[in-house]
Amino acid sequence: MNMTWEINWAEIAKATADTLVMLGWSLLFTIIIGLALGIILFLTSKGQLLQNMPLYGVLSLIVNILRSVPFVILMISVFPITKALVHTTIGVKGAIPPLVIAAAPFLARLVESALREIESGVIEAAQSMGATPWQIVWRVLLPEARSGLISAVTVTAVALLSYSAMSGVVGGGGLGDLALRYGYMRFRTDIMIVTVVILVLFVQLLQMLGDRMVAKYNRK
Repeated sequence: MNMTWEINWAEIAKATADTLVMLGWSLLFTIIIGLALGIILFLTSKGQLLQNMPLYGVLSLIVNILRSVPFVILMISVFPITKALVHTTIGVKGAIPPLVIAAAPFLARLVESALREIESGVIEAAQSMGATPWQIVWRVLLPEARSGLISAVTVTAVALLSYSAMSGVVGGGGLGDLALRYGYMRFRTDIMIVTVVILVLFVQLLQMLGDRMVAKYNRK
Protein backbone atom coordinates (compact mmCIF):
# COMPACT_ATOMS: atom_id res chain seq x y z
CA MET A 1 0.00 0.00 0.00
CA ASN A 2 1.37 3.38 -0.96
CA MET A 3 0.87 5.80 1.91
CA THR A 4 1.70 9.50 1.58
CA TRP A 5 2.04 11.85 4.50
CA GLU A 6 1.26 15.55 4.56
CA ILE A 7 2.35 17.93 7.28
CA ASN A 8 -0.58 19.48 9.10
CA TRP A 9 0.66 23.05 9.41
CA ALA A 10 -2.39 24.12 11.38
CA GLU A 11 -1.52 21.52 14.03
CA ILE A 12 2.08 22.71 14.07
CA ALA A 13 0.96 26.34 14.39
CA LYS A 14 -1.27 25.44 17.35
CA ALA A 15 1.54 23.47 19.02
CA THR A 16 3.90 26.41 18.48
CA ALA A 17 1.39 28.81 20.01
CA ASP A 18 0.93 26.47 22.99
CA THR A 19 4.70 26.36 23.50
CA LEU A 20 4.90 30.15 23.42
CA VAL A 21 2.08 30.40 25.98
CA MET A 22 3.83 27.90 28.25
CA LEU A 23 7.13 29.73 27.85
CA GLY A 24 5.62 33.18 28.40
CA TRP A 25 3.63 32.42 31.56
CA SER A 26 6.21 30.11 33.11
CA LEU A 27 9.01 32.62 32.43
CA LEU A 28 6.98 35.43 34.01
CA PHE A 29 6.36 33.49 37.23
CA THR A 30 9.91 32.13 37.20
CA ILE A 31 11.36 35.64 37.06
CA ILE A 32 9.14 36.83 39.92
CA ILE A 33 9.89 33.86 42.19
CA GLY A 34 13.47 33.22 41.09
CA LEU A 35 14.52 36.87 41.37
CA ALA A 36 13.02 37.19 44.86
CA LEU A 37 14.56 33.90 46.00
CA GLY A 38 17.96 34.80 44.54
CA ILE A 39 17.96 38.17 46.32
CA ILE A 40 17.03 36.51 49.62
CA LEU A 41 19.78 33.92 49.17
CA PHE A 42 22.31 36.67 48.56
CA LEU A 43 21.19 38.92 51.43
CA THR A 44 21.09 36.09 53.99
CA SER A 45 24.42 34.55 53.01
CA LYS A 46 27.57 34.97 55.07
CA GLY A 47 28.81 38.53 55.38
CA GLN A 48 25.84 40.15 53.63
CA LEU A 49 23.30 42.71 54.79
CA LEU A 50 20.80 40.31 56.35
CA GLN A 51 23.11 37.43 57.22
CA ASN A 52 21.05 34.50 58.50
CA MET A 53 22.88 31.25 58.03
CA PRO A 54 20.06 28.93 59.22
CA LEU A 55 17.62 30.50 56.75
CA TYR A 56 20.25 30.51 54.01
CA GLY A 57 21.03 26.85 54.67
CA VAL A 58 17.37 25.80 54.42
CA LEU A 59 16.72 27.80 51.25
CA SER A 60 19.97 26.62 49.69
CA LEU A 61 19.10 23.00 50.41
CA ILE A 62 15.63 23.35 48.83
CA VAL A 63 17.13 25.02 45.77
CA ASN A 64 19.76 22.32 45.39
CA ILE A 65 17.21 19.52 45.73
CA LEU A 66 14.86 20.99 43.13
CA ARG A 67 17.74 21.65 40.73
CA SER A 68 19.04 18.09 41.02
CA VAL A 69 15.77 16.32 40.14
CA PRO A 70 15.34 15.59 36.38
CA PHE A 71 12.46 17.62 35.00
CA VAL A 72 10.28 14.70 33.88
CA ILE A 73 10.51 13.12 37.34
CA LEU A 74 9.88 16.47 39.01
CA MET A 75 6.85 17.08 36.80
CA ILE A 76 5.30 13.77 37.84
CA SER A 77 6.23 14.29 41.50
CA VAL A 78 4.41 17.64 41.75
CA PHE A 79 1.18 16.42 40.13
CA PRO A 80 -0.75 17.02 43.40
CA ILE A 81 0.50 20.62 43.57
CA THR A 82 -0.28 21.17 39.90
CA LYS A 83 -3.77 19.74 40.36
CA ALA A 84 -4.40 22.00 43.35
CA LEU A 85 -3.20 25.11 41.52
CA VAL A 86 -4.70 24.75 38.04
CA HIS A 87 -7.12 21.80 38.49
CA THR A 88 -5.42 19.72 35.80
CA THR A 89 -2.11 17.94 35.21
CA ILE A 90 -2.15 17.87 31.40
CA GLY A 91 -2.13 20.42 28.63
CA VAL A 92 -0.62 23.88 28.70
CA LYS A 93 -2.10 24.80 32.09
CA GLY A 94 -0.86 21.56 33.63
CA ALA A 95 2.69 22.18 32.40
CA ILE A 96 3.16 25.69 33.78
CA PRO A 97 3.43 24.95 37.56
CA PRO A 98 6.12 22.25 37.20
CA LEU A 99 7.99 24.45 34.72
CA VAL A 100 8.09 27.22 37.30
CA ILE A 101 9.02 24.85 40.14
CA ALA A 102 11.92 23.52 38.05
CA ALA A 103 13.18 26.82 36.66
CA ALA A 104 12.77 29.22 39.62
CA PRO A 105 15.53 27.58 41.74
CA PHE A 106 17.76 27.49 38.66
CA LEU A 107 17.26 31.23 38.13
CA ALA A 108 17.67 31.93 41.84
CA ARG A 109 21.20 30.50 41.81
CA LEU A 110 22.09 32.54 38.74
CA VAL A 111 20.70 35.68 40.39
CA GLU A 112 22.70 35.00 43.53
CA SER A 113 25.86 34.55 41.46
CA ALA A 114 25.19 37.77 39.53
CA LEU A 115 24.76 39.75 42.76
CA ARG A 116 28.00 38.34 44.15
CA GLU A 117 29.84 39.91 41.21
CA ILE A 118 29.07 43.39 42.58
CA GLU A 119 31.99 45.12 44.29
CA SER A 120 31.52 45.10 48.06
CA GLY A 121 32.66 48.73 48.17
CA VAL A 122 29.55 49.81 46.30
CA ILE A 123 27.30 48.22 48.93
CA GLU A 124 29.38 49.63 51.77
CA ALA A 125 29.17 53.13 50.28
CA ALA A 126 25.38 52.87 50.14
CA GLN A 127 25.30 51.67 53.77
CA SER A 128 27.49 54.57 54.89
CA MET A 129 24.95 56.98 53.41
CA GLY A 130 22.20 55.44 55.53
CA ALA A 131 20.43 53.43 52.84
CA THR A 132 18.09 50.72 54.08
CA PRO A 133 18.49 47.11 52.84
CA TRP A 134 15.47 47.56 50.55
CA GLN A 135 16.94 50.77 49.10
CA ILE A 136 20.27 49.02 48.55
CA VAL A 137 18.53 46.17 46.73
CA TRP A 138 16.41 48.43 44.54
CA ARG A 139 18.87 51.26 43.85
CA VAL A 140 22.25 49.52 44.03
CA LEU A 141 22.17 45.74 43.64
CA LEU A 142 19.66 45.41 40.81
CA PRO A 143 21.05 48.29 38.67
CA GLU A 144 24.65 47.18 39.18
CA ALA A 145 23.89 43.55 38.32
CA ARG A 146 21.49 44.34 35.48
CA SER A 147 23.51 42.80 32.65
CA GLY A 148 24.19 39.67 34.71
CA LEU A 149 20.51 39.36 35.58
CA ILE A 150 19.49 39.69 31.94
CA SER A 151 21.99 36.97 31.03
CA ALA A 152 20.54 34.78 33.81
CA VAL A 153 17.01 35.27 32.51
CA THR A 154 18.16 34.43 28.98
CA VAL A 155 19.76 31.16 30.09
CA THR A 156 16.65 30.32 32.10
CA ALA A 157 14.35 31.06 29.16
CA VAL A 158 16.32 28.65 26.97
CA ALA A 159 16.16 26.01 29.71
CA LEU A 160 12.41 26.54 30.05
CA LEU A 161 11.99 26.01 26.32
CA SER A 162 13.69 22.62 26.58
CA TYR A 163 11.65 21.77 29.67
CA SER A 164 8.43 22.65 27.84
CA ALA A 165 9.39 20.24 25.06
CA MET A 166 10.01 17.48 27.62
CA SER A 167 6.59 18.09 29.18
CA GLY A 168 5.10 16.41 26.11
CA VAL A 169 6.09 13.08 27.65
CA VAL A 170 3.24 13.43 30.15
CA GLY A 171 0.78 15.28 27.91
CA GLY A 172 2.07 18.78 28.52
CA GLY A 173 1.05 20.04 25.10
CA GLY A 174 3.06 22.17 22.69
CA LEU A 175 5.78 21.13 20.28
CA GLY A 176 7.11 18.40 22.57
CA ASP A 177 3.72 16.72 22.71
CA LEU A 178 3.34 17.00 18.93
CA ALA A 179 6.80 15.53 18.34
CA LEU A 180 6.05 12.62 20.66
CA ARG A 181 2.55 11.76 19.45
CA TYR A 182 3.13 12.22 15.72
CA GLY A 183 6.87 12.28 15.17
CA TYR A 184 7.87 9.40 17.47
CA MET A 185 4.80 7.21 17.95
CA ARG A 186 3.71 7.41 14.29
CA PHE A 187 7.25 7.38 12.89
CA ARG A 188 6.80 10.80 11.24
CA THR A 189 10.37 11.93 10.70
CA ASP A 190 9.13 15.04 8.90
CA ILE A 191 7.19 16.16 11.98
CA MET A 192 10.24 15.57 14.17
CA ILE A 193 12.42 17.65 11.87
CA VAL A 194 9.94 20.54 11.75
CA THR A 195 9.53 20.67 15.54
CA VAL A 196 13.29 20.52 16.10
CA VAL A 197 13.86 23.34 13.60
CA ILE A 198 11.24 25.52 15.28
CA LEU A 199 12.75 24.90 18.71
CA VAL A 200 16.24 25.69 17.44
CA LEU A 201 14.97 28.94 15.90
CA PHE A 202 13.34 29.89 19.20
CA VAL A 203 16.56 29.24 21.09
CA GLN A 204 18.55 31.33 18.63
CA LEU A 205 16.04 34.16 18.87
CA LEU A 206 16.05 34.12 22.68
CA GLN A 207 19.84 34.04 22.81
CA MET A 208 20.24 36.86 20.30
CA LEU A 209 17.72 39.04 22.13
CA GLY A 210 19.39 38.33 25.47
CA ASP A 211 22.88 39.03 24.13
CA ARG A 212 21.76 42.37 22.68
CA MET A 213 20.22 43.45 25.96
CA VAL A 214 23.30 42.37 27.92
CA ALA A 215 25.50 44.40 25.56
CA LYS A 216 23.19 47.41 25.91
CA TYR A 217 23.18 47.45 29.71
CA ASN A 218 26.71 46.19 30.39
CA ARG A 219 28.43 48.73 32.65
CA LYS A 220 31.94 47.37 32.08
